[in-house]
Amino acid sequence: MATRHVYLVRHGAADPFGTLTDVGERQSELVGKRLAGLPIDAVRHSPLPRAVHCARIVGSCLPDAVVREAPELVDHVPHVPVDVPPLWAAFFDGYGAEEAEEASRAADALTARFARPAETETHEVLVTHAYQVAWLVRDALGAPPVRWLGLNCGNAALTVIEYRDGDAPTVVLYNDMGHLPAELRWTGFGAGTRP
Repeated sequence: MATRHVYLVRHGAADPFGTLTDVGERQSELVGKRLAGLPIDAVRHSPLPRAVHCARIVGSCLPDAVVREAPELVDHVPHVPVDVPPLWAAFFDGYGAEEAEEASRAADALTARFARPAETETHEVLVTHAYQVAWLVRDALGAPPVRWLGLNCGNAALTVIEYRDGDAPTVVLYNDMGHLPAELRWTGFGAGTRP
């Protein structure tokens, strides 16, 4: 039975303009080296510059992998809840029906393309954004749409999901930063205590 192995990577740390920082470049190189021992077929990336740059660095560690853009991986809010949890009210302030519809369409396109088995054994890296990682993990777990909220993901963290015909998806790994030294971990998160 063929398995689709999806290696989700949030892009490395970026500046406010969306350009990878020196830290982000180093993080990207380290996650690429971690993936180098796997039979990666392809590296797909969001069209946004921080993901493009990260994917090129990761791809340089995977010489047999094709590096290509996948518009479904672009950064977007994947779901606007009807009843917004109070903690998230400010985040969703100003979102209306039109934005909720667009969010739903974009989320459906993301899962339709990547959250399914493949016809042959496939190993692909998806360099994307925190919300898209959260949405795919939520989908793999069969959790309600609102549960993408709070599934945070660090820069250059690795999440792995496997898809097989006739079986539920398997979340193998989530937000793993074991390939990063302590000073490069937990970027992309707000202030707080971290393990």
